[in-house]
Amino acid sequence: METRPFTDTPARPSLFDGLPAIEPSAATGFAGGGLDRRAEMRGPDATAEALADPSARVYVFAADKPLTNGNEPRFGIDSAIAAGARREDMLLLGWKDGAPRLACRLPGNAEPATEPADLRSLAVAGEIDGGILGELALARSLTGWHARHGFCANCGAKTRSAAGGFRRDCDACNTSHFPRTDPVVIMLAIDGDRALLGRSARFAPGMYSCLAGFMEPGETIEEAVRRETLEESGIRLGRVRYHASQPWPFVSSLMIGCLGEAITTEIVPDDNELEDCRWFDRDEVKTMIARTHPDGLGVPVKMAIAYHLITAWIDATA
Repeated sequence: METRPFTDTPARPSLFDGLPAIEPSAATGFAGGGLDRRAEMRGPDATAEALADPSARVYVFAADKPLTNGNEPRFGIDSAIAAGARREDMLLLGWKDGAPRLACRLPGNAEPATEPADLRSLAVAGEIDGGILGELALARSLTGWHARHGFCANCGAKTRSAAGGFRRDCDACNTSHFPRTDPVVIMLAIDGDRALLGRSARFAPGMYSCLAGFMEPGETIEEAVRRETLEESGIRLGRVRYHASQPWPFVSSLMIGCLGEAITTEIVPDDNELEDCRWFDRDEVKTMIARTHPDGLGVPVKMAIAYHLITAWIDATA
């Protein structure tokens, strides 16, 4: 491996100068699984070989909810089988510290041995290691994709799992299908010492968050940020800056977090999307983060990328 020689001569400026020591994405919930995915090694026998390894651990799902033993969602192979899992349904996620990690979904008629947990609630509670949450996010997305894509979109024939579960092949028309990730932009519009926050009717009482929406084909991230902000609030944005991303396994999205500079300030909310939308000044947002707002208003919990966008703005303007 080539290494650069030590020198007292200052290095020339780099595009990467000034980046934080810990990248912002790593602080969001469901990030940081740290799996060794070994994509090039997922051959026809990879899953069987992983199942033969006594150190293998399996994430077992009943529909979209994981089974857990207390706060432990990982099962040994025999325990997973005893819980109703089938070897032929196993998907190979990757390896952690040399030990295989797999996932499977119980057959539709199987009765879970324990009460399934809600993955969002597990993340909010913060009682499960972040790396395990990242693996759970991958497991939920991948098992959900297989459950919903058993037939070829090209010819309608039944497909089969391949590449350890990261592909489905159609033998009828020789088409391969790959898991999809849906990109979602989530953004905080900023007007100096004010930030734009909105709330949906489905939010918890008093909670305000960043605006968000799915990207559309043919858009750049910046274009999607500007379009969604304009559609939902009537606010036009100028400059847009990427901040962080977050895997969001409900079912399989990637939240792309950005900060946007407002060039208009009059709010014209989309009543179909938002129950309320308003500008909040920095001091008021601080009370919302601290849960001391006099009207009980708040922001999303720390595991959500919206929280990190909001606190990044607070920290940058402190």
